[in-house]
Order: sequence, then C-alpha cells, then structure tokens
Amino acid sequence: MTHHPYYGLGLAAVGTLVLTPDSLFMRLSQMDGFQMTAWRGLLMGAVMIALWACFGRDRGGDMRHLFSKPGAIIVACQFFNSLLFCLAIAVAPVAVVLFGLATVPVCAAVLAWLISGEPTRAATWLTIAAVITGILIAVTGGEGDEVRLNLHALIGAGLGLGVALVLALNFVVLRARPQLPILLVIGAGAFLAGMFGLIVTGPARMLDGQVWAMAVTGMLVLPLSFFLLSLASRYTHASNVSLLMLLETVLGPLWVWLGVGEKPTLAMLVGGVIVVSSLALYIFLTGRSRRKCLA
Repeated sequence: MTHHPYYGLGLAAVGTLVLTPDSLFMRLSQMDGFQMTAWRGLLMGAVMIALWACFGRDRGGDMRHLFSKPGAIIVACQFFNSLLFCLAIAVAPVAVVLFGLATVPVCAAVLAWLISGEPTRAATWLTIAAVITGILIAVTGGEGDEVRLNLHALIGAGLGLGVALVLALNFVVLRARPQLPILLVIGAGAFLAGMFGLIVTGPARMLDGQVWAMAVTGMLVLPLSFFLLSLASRYTHASNVSLLMLLETVLGPLWVWLGVGEKPTLAMLVGGVIVVSSLALYIFLTGRSRRKCLA
C-alpha cells in the first residue's frame, strides 16, 4: 500500500513528542544508571514482547528473523541504547547528553558510507565539525559550578554520542530489512538490557527511588515512542527520522527544567542551537540535492 510522503514524518514526529518527557521521568525516579536500565528495559521489553505475542501473524518467521544477523544487530542496538542512555543521564546534565544524541543524522550518514560504500560528502564532514563544536561549547562553557569541563560532563557527552551511533544503525538496518518484526527485536533488546541492569543492581535495591516514574516511562513512553520511530524509518529516510528526533534535544531539557529545576545554562543553549541548526541545515541541503538529482 502506498502512503503519503508525510506518513513516515508524522509517525516520527509523534514518536519523538511522546519521548520528550522521558528524561524528566528518569530524573524524578532518583535511581542510578543500572537501576534505571533494569526497570526501563524489563518493562519496555515485557510490553513490546507481549504486544508481539498478541498481534504477531507469523511467530515462527518472526523468531527466525530475531536470530538472523540483522535481527541480532537490532537487539544489540537496543541493548546498548537502553544501557548507555541511562548511564549518561545518571552522571551528566540532561542537556549535554541530548546534545550528544543529536548527532544521530550524521552518524547515519557515516554508517551508510561504511556499510554500503556511499561516499561521504565534504558537507557531512563540515557538519560533524560544527556539531562537535556545539557539544564542546555545551560541555565546557558552564556558568558557575553548574557545568564545567569535568569527567562527568565528558562521560555524559561520550555516552550520548554512543547512543546516537546505535540509534542510527538501528534506523538504517530497519529500513533495509522491512521484514524484521519491530516489536519483537526492539523488545528483546530492551529486555536483555533490563536483565543486565537487574543483575548489576541486585533485587534488594530495585525498589529504591520512585518506581512509579519508571513504570510510566517503561510501560508507556518508551514502547510507544520507539515503536513509532522504528516504524517511521520504513516510510521515510533515516535522516528524516533523525532530524525529527532533534525535538528531544530542545524539549527534553525544558521538561527537566520545569519538573526538577535543572536549568540549562547559556552555554548549553548556545551549543544546542549550533547542534540543531547545523544538522537541520545539513539535512535540508541534502534533501534539496536529492530532489535536483531526481528532477
């Protein structure tokens, strides 16, 4: 069935908007990184696998896809996405982590070059330089004692970049392999991450903090948002999905500011503007170039 060009963009936009308060719920939980990984992964994985069990049409075929190479890649991507993001939020300001995450479109371009041999244009490397500059400003330009060039800020930015890499790979593979069962492969990866977090945390500490916050994000926010974002990658380019995910870079820190008072510094806002505007310009120019080629 043919869908309107805005169908995929709409799915990605809704998925991102659903995802934006995720960082706030993580802060409200008052949990450490591995504990959040356990709750988020187990709940999200259980919900998505249960939905697959209820609505999957070809369970045998889906299981074969799960254990295929593309399926294993998606499971691994979701495992590291769940783990790295939780660890990043636990140790660094949300804005710094999300600015690192905003490099997803550039990561997708680089992965396309590595995986399929597509040459990377000079504009891509210029965008990478601009994005790195924006992240450095956000990390090193803190006001007072809020954000300085310290180990926590650097770790948070690095983990955010790691999340961007696995998310980009996730979108690229899902677009290339439309037969993969999204609910099953994403759910399996999340559940494995949750099990790992549970082993590290230990059952005795699982009830520390605000469990209700993890329940909201693990059972509602994450399953719905990641399903919509992953589905969107089948109807529009991964770069378009990545661009719309930049809404989280802007809205995520605002939710945290409103919810727990973690105010973004001026350097964070300046760095964020550089990151978002550079990526938006890059994708706009890339899309216009593609349209000219097709004309």
